[in-house]
Amino acid sequence: MPDKFHDECGVVAIYGHPEASNLSYLGLYALQHRGQESAGICSSDGRQIHCHKSMGHVAEIFTPEVLGRLPGDHAIGHTRYSTAGDTVLLNAQPFSVACNKGKIAVAHNGNIINAGELRRELEREGSIFQGSSDTEVILHLVARSRERTLVGALREALLQLEGAFSLVFLAEDRIIVARDPHGFRPLAFGQMELSGGRICYVFASETCAFDLINAVYLGEVEPGEMMIAGPEGITRERYAPIRDHAHCVFEHVYFSRPDSIVFGRSVEESRELMGRLLAREHPVDADVVVPVPDSGVAAALGYAAEADIPFRQALIRNHYVGRTFIEPSQAIRDFGVKLKLNPVRHLLEGKRVILVDDSVVRGTTSRKIVRMVRNAGAREVHLRISCPPTKSPCFYGVDTPSVGELIAANNSVEEIRRFVEADSLGYLSLSALRDAVNDSRQDYCYACYTGNYPTDLIHIEELMAAKDRRG
Repeated sequence: MPDKFHDECGVVAIYGHPEASNLSYLGLYALQHRGQESAGICSSDGRQIHCHKSMGHVAEIFTPEVLGRLPGDHAIGHTRYSTAGDTVLLNAQPFSVACNKGKIAVAHNGNIINAGELRRELEREGSIFQGSSDTEVILHLVARSRERTLVGALREALLQLEGAFSLVFLAEDRIIVARDPHGFRPLAFGQMELSGGRICYVFASETCAFDLINAVYLGEVEPGEMMIAGPEGITRERYAPIRDHAHCVFEHVYFSRPDSIVFGRSVEESRELMGRLLAREHPVDADVVVPVPDSGVAAALGYAAEADIPFRQALIRNHYVGRTFIEPSQAIRDFGVKLKLNPVRHLLEGKRVILVDDSVVRGTTSRKIVRMVRNAGAREVHLRISCPPTKSPCFYGVDTPSVGELIAANNSVEEIRRFVEADSLGYLSLSALRDAVNDSRQDYCYACYTGNYPTDLIHIEELMAAKDRRG
């Protein structure tokens, strides 16, 4: 929905497959939900790194002809929503350079919170930047390192970064991946068996990318870990001291596909449990449970099962909305929501409806959907949200609005209920959300609900001020 957060991106990496770029394309296709602004793939044939990136959707960009120009056994890919940097082709990833460490390319999921400080320092020393993405900073740090090997230079660079990063690097003969010491963003690894007993190693933001290419999921790249897939096989090393884990809980609430395993846990299982716990905390006498598609579906199933109320898909989503369209802004009120959702009147007429969604951000989209359901004949509309109120911006790869634009940061639940025009409004509690993701070891980040940030507050305050100026 237009009111939602957007994660920065999805990444994929393939080592040791003769169709590495084709597999990267399929992986990005499965990760399209993580970014719809731009996509890119870089491949290596052992001598050269070949790159292609463009604005738009994965299937539009990577035609058979384009993929034919990306030869080699190793490749990395990226699909992007902007969180840091403008929405322009200069910021599309992967980035590739030739430097004293050889030819390298990098793609990044997350947000480097001290990127501004590092960039200013690099510019003072003569570095020239092409775009405004924080990922470019990483390449400059690697290129200027006095370490002789790429792995050594990358290790040195990673130790200077603060914030969230799941990185995939492509060199001429190897793939290197790394995850920040807190483990904010996911990065899974797996393998494929090829003829002759050869092994292809694969990495991706979510396991749904593995399913499409028949790769076997083996586990997670650990927080603070670097993995190197090269001619010698695969090696793993911890490049940074262990810190408190801070997995982004919103991956389970909203971002990730329900058929993925993220942070070692089934997303579908988490969301259904969110719905069940929501039904226990905020029961209501009603006739139907209706999800806001697609991200509200699993929680609505859990709610309906727990409350023993019929589940009905009474809002139909149009999955084929193009990126550009002529909006008759004056002629049709609430056009953007109507373009994406349409009610099934006979399922709603005269009914007391429980509407289940994953979040309320500014509140404007929720109000339009409540109105749509009411206009379709619903007698009552009860809004249930499968996470706590979002009160603080995220600086770890989620494009949240400023505090001034977050409705829950400035209004009580009752005030939000009145704004969205629902008969009742209930949010999942923080303790129930912890239970839903089985966070018994306190491995998750809840900063968007609590305002308690797990990294250096100096950088957070700088970013908060910048977001307020933009917002």
